[in-house]
Amino acid sequence: MRVSDAEELTDGDPVEVAVENARRKARAIDAEPPVLGVDTVVHLDGVLYGKPADAGEARATLTRLSGRTHAVVSGLAVVEPDAVRTAHATTRVTFRELDAATLDWYLATEEWRDRAGGYAIQGRGAALVAGIEGDYLNVVGLPVQALLELLPGILHSGAAPLR
Repeated sequence: MRVSDAEELTDGDPVEVAVENARRKARAIDAEPPVLGVDTVVHLDGVLYGKPADAGEARATLTRLSGRTHAVVSGLAVVEPDAVRTAHATTRVTFRELDAATLDWYLATEEWRDRAGGYAIQGRGAALVAGIEGDYLNVVGLPVQALLELLPGILHSGAAPLR
């Protein structure tokens, strides 16, 4: 896995933003194709929430998500020598009502760093979640079902490895 330094979109339709950011990330990696790019955004009330810049922004984001249902949208892009193929997945996540003590506790874990929406459902962030509708792995950051639909041969022997 390599981290791309591609400039990311931060505003617009959540599916279009996530897919375009995934495309940009894949194209920015200097490797032999195929290259997989993935991007995840959190969407609520017309606002996209990416990775918070600091604890204050993480607190503000988590406060907005508290007691509400938001969408987690991931875009995938596979760059091949002759084509770019894309897919996306959307999962609805409902947060519990978060009081100040819970927010303080979670922010102190620093798990919010480098996480779209400021939380990691696969870690301590699970304590913030009341329920989900859809692909759990999408919320983790890689929607495996969408990946398998995009690259159905990936599980078969002889499939080209992704970079």
